[in-house]
Amino acid sequence: MFNKYNVIVVGAGHAGCEAAAAAANLGSSTLLITMNMGVIAQMSCNPAIGGVAKGQIVREVDAMGGYTGIIADKSTIQFRMLNKSKGPAMWSPRTQNDRMRFAEEWRLQLEALPNLDIWQDTVKEVIVEGNTVKGVITSLGIRIEADAVVLTNGTFLNGIIHIGEKKFGGGRTGEKSATGLTEQLVSLGFEAGRMKTGTPPRIDGRSLNYAVMEEQWGDEERGRFSYTDVEIPTEQRCCWITYTNDKVHEILKTGFEKSPMFTGRIKGLGPRYCPSIEDKINRFAERDRHQIFVEPEGFKTVEIYVNGFSTSLPEDVQQKALRLIPGFENAKMYRPGYAIEYDYFPPMQLDLTLETQLVKNLFFAGQINGTTGYEEAAAQGFVAGVNAHQKTNDLHELILKRSESYIGVLIDDLVTKGTEEPYRMFTSRAEHRLLLRQDNADIRLTPIAHKLGLVSDERLAKVNKKIKDSEELVQYMKDNSIEPNAMNPLLQEIGSSELTQKSRMYNVLTRPHVNIQHLMSADNALQNVLEQYDKETIEQAEIKVKYDSYFEKEMEIVNKMKKMEDKEINPDFDYSSLTSLSIEAREKLLKVKPRTLGQASRISGVSPSDISVLMVHMN
Repeated sequence: MFNKYNVIVVGAGHAGCEAAAAAANLGSSTLLITMNMGVIAQMSCNPAIGGVAKGQIVREVDAMGGYTGIIADKSTIQFRMLNKSKGPAMWSPRTQNDRMRFAEEWRLQLEALPNLDIWQDTVKEVIVEGNTVKGVITSLGIRIEADAVVLTNGTFLNGIIHIGEKKFGGGRTGEKSATGLTEQLVSLGFEAGRMKTGTPPRIDGRSLNYAVMEEQWGDEERGRFSYTDVEIPTEQRCCWITYTNDKVHEILKTGFEKSPMFTGRIKGLGPRYCPSIEDKINRFAERDRHQIFVEPEGFKTVEIYVNGFSTSLPEDVQQKALRLIPGFENAKMYRPGYAIEYDYFPPMQLDLTLETQLVKNLFFAGQINGTTGYEEAAAQGFVAGVNAHQKTNDLHELILKRSESYIGVLIDDLVTKGTEEPYRMFTSRAEHRLLLRQDNADIRLTPIAHKLGLVSDERLAKVNKKIKDSEELVQYMKDNSIEPNAMNPLLQEIGSSELTQKSRMYNVLTRPHVNIQHLMSADNALQNVLEQYDKETIEQAEIKVKYDSYFEKEMEIVNKMKKMEDKEINPDFDYSSLTSLSIEAREKLLKVKPRTLGQASRISGVSPSDISVLMVHMN
């Protein structure tokens, strides 16, 4: 029935869509298998993309030719750049999205790819011969052969949904779970575990009183994720903020004895940084209220996502508690919140390419690796899809360094350190975050993607022009000065010391409270110069001026570490023969099989003295 494919991707969530698109765009004949074609790229939880550190990941995926940023832009109902009051390393784009339009745009994008086929079915088994994957077998009994397989099963592997004392199999509400695959992988020698996540109830927005809530509008000056010129909606929708209170908490506590979390019926660990409402009032008992974000699900639907009220308490308790929140007095529930438990495979069983160590040409991406979040899943899917193509065509693998991308940090953390709870990306996880900003993801990563063949010559030329133009603009400010009488009134206004003599624009701009708009207001010539450049170029130039000395120091650190990062270790190296290594180090090194000395140094349990022993032996 089916010809052999180069790559099969199992699961059409955010990881699966990016994996299938990447492999197909590189030229692999690709099959995407999904249990339900009606929910491709479903936003199972929050209808939003980006946020702190996550927004940087989306821009990185876009810079390399992925689609999450483009789809998010096309379906945006509100855009906000978070952390603008902080330094540029912390600026993080976030969109509120039209859930239905997001999924529709992804499906249309996938259907437009010439090398991609889609098949609705459930994969029950991967075909393994020797230690190499050869394809999959579906629930319909169909055997489909492939050179490589990417598993992106999300929360569907033996998924169990919990609402109070009720529990039933499911990968998402209204969708069945996938069985059999975990058991087969365990029989092959893989280690499996259980994790948990949850989602809040959905509400009929017509039953809410928005007049008593705080309005939360998006940025007046609309931003975007994608570096392309994709068209974005002109309309924006408002979100709202309200709060729980003591009465809400008291009602919620009446359901604790039926909570699957507190009674031990849920064994898997949940996301620490996105706790359920019952977990919040239990862990933070001193707080008398918690913030609730009231977020529309789209332009045309009245359905509302109650962000901050994730719960698995009985549905009657959820309803009673909700109606005590200001604005929710007459709230009608569309569906209750629930928790979901599912299988995952600890990611230390993977290589940095996301290929499994036990089975060749088999890749894992997304929540199967213990992560949480659409953005983390999309990044892994993209890397797995690229490497599935590269591996089966004997081409150079894609491994991004920690110093060049958040994607590199994400994968290195997973593979090197593992995770026992759903892993979520934060800016604090990246030691070089000053270099890994959302504004320069294209400069960092588009040249890499161009070499792979994922982005066009025109797109690379656009990046090179941005680099050239921003350097020109910086040089202009180094070469030209500004008069005290033109600048001092503005400096007085912002509380900065006045100029006593003519000063270089570059030096004035390095002051903390001075921005390029101040200089432009004081100097007509600069205003005329800036009209030649686009917004991104001007922003890039300003960031360069303000943080240049910090960038230099950061690059010195990166270059010092480069020797260790570039020192490759033979994957078949026999650590057990080095008796001068600690026993724990030998065990961990044998398990992780680090690619480089730098990666070895980040393994928990491997000490600096162990690294010294390795260095001596390798030299």
